[in-house]
Amino acid sequence: MGCRLGLIDYGMGNMHSVQQAFCRLERPLSLVRKPKDLQGCDALVLPGVGSFDPAMQQLHRTGLVPYLKDWAASDKPLLGICLGLQLFFESSDEGSESGLGLLKGRVERLPEDQGERIPHMGWAPLQSRNECPLLGSGEGDSWVYFVHSYAAVPAESLDLAAAVSFGQTTVAAIVWRGRLGACQFHPEKSAEVGHRMLRRWLEWIESGAGQNS
Repeated sequence: MGCRLGLIDYGMGNMHSVQQAFCRLERPLSLVRKPKDLQGCDALVLPGVGSFDPAMQQLHRTGLVPYLKDWAASDKPLLGICLGLQLFFESSDEGSESGLGLLKGRVERLPEDQGERIPHMGWAPLQSRNECPLLGSGEGDSWVYFVHSYAAVPAESLDLAAAVSFGQTTVAAIVWRGRLGACQFHPEKSAEVGHRMLRRWLEWIESGAGQNS
């Protein structure tokens, strides 16, 4: 039967497109709106669109914040998407709220001196940095779909799994540590490449890979 997947619904996510992406994989998601909805879940997805502070405020209203921290501390699978990735970090230039602090580092506004439009919107190729379950062999140059004005700056270089070019610099596209990972782009809107990534993530967690010994 596979693992039971929970989708964090806190009023800030593009829920329909994420649900549809997993339905295409024949793996429906159970909505998680309050702590008791976590019961029976084996893996979680934290999506997000919008701004950092309202997102954290909405998460706090659900009562899920301490449970998400415990979930990550227990090394259970958690996948963040877009704003969901940014919430993993300690803070953001976009606001004054503290993030979840699941990864060390902060979120910074995209640099304005790179001759690029902000928000960064459209398709761009990934540049692989460190191994992670989303990327297969030769997948590091795959094109995926971005919509963002901020990007995470991990404090630990090993947490950066893939980057994307922005002008003459690069910014984080995938972060990963243990069974905790996230992508700044939208895999659910990245056509066949995104489909393969989500399928690979499911296969990885169901195989038990990445668990602590």
